[in-house]
Amino acid sequence: MSTITRIATPTEAEALSEELARLKAGERLKLLHERYGSRLVASTSFGLQAAVMLKLIADNAPEIPVVFIDTGYHFPETYRYADELTKRFGTDLRVYQPTHSAARMEALYGKLWEQGKEGMDQYGIFTKIEPMDRALKELGADVWISGVRRSHSSSRAERAFAEQQKKTLKVYPILDWADAQVSVFMHQHDLPRHPLEAEGYVTMGDWHSTVPAVDGLSAEKTRFNGEKYECGLHLDSGNSDFQI
Repeated sequence: MSTITRIATPTEAEALSEELARLKAGERLKLLHERYGSRLVASTSFGLQAAVMLKLIADNAPEIPVVFIDTGYHFPETYRYADELTKRFGTDLRVYQPTHSAARMEALYGKLWEQGKEGMDQYGIFTKIEPMDRALKELGADVWISGVRRSHSSSRAERAFAEQQKKTLKVYPILDWADAQVSVFMHQHDLPRHPLEAEGYVTMGDWHSTVPAVDGLSAEKTRFNGEKYECGLHLDSGNSDFQI
């Protein structure tokens, strides 16, 4: 049986954003689960602050499925961290992978992440955007919860708590959390940190395009040689054929 996806209007997204702004993070998740139910899905990259969102979901709306896009290029430490957090929180984890394996993609297209902006954009489509689009369709979700925060990068500084991106309503429950608030929360709840944080990593992505922040390097400069920070999942650029 086919399902009809209801697309929120900009006015609805704006109203939801204003409503969420008045609540605390846990309350935001409870409201979203009560209102949208099975239409909801969350995502995680098992990055440096992943434990925060997974803890909040576990405490406030554990029924929400959480999608992890396995690009095939994560650090070994990330895979082990993912296993640790999933077991700790009992996360309903749904793992999605690209249609092309890492070996097949490199054989056919080379190392796309080394081929300038066009190659990096294509890499993002193969390894992130298409798998997430597929996850949303297969899970029947049109409301997507993400742990994006304004302090992550300049491209996220003006984000609203909810925004319509093509067919998907994107929602950010910890959008307004500063780095200090994240650290306090992790300390209060004794949450494990990503192993690579101790080695100077301030953001986390694939092993071939993420470096530690040395000599004052900003977080935005630690990805893709400083040429690109966003993989495309959290931008509504309209450049992809995939409707997310």
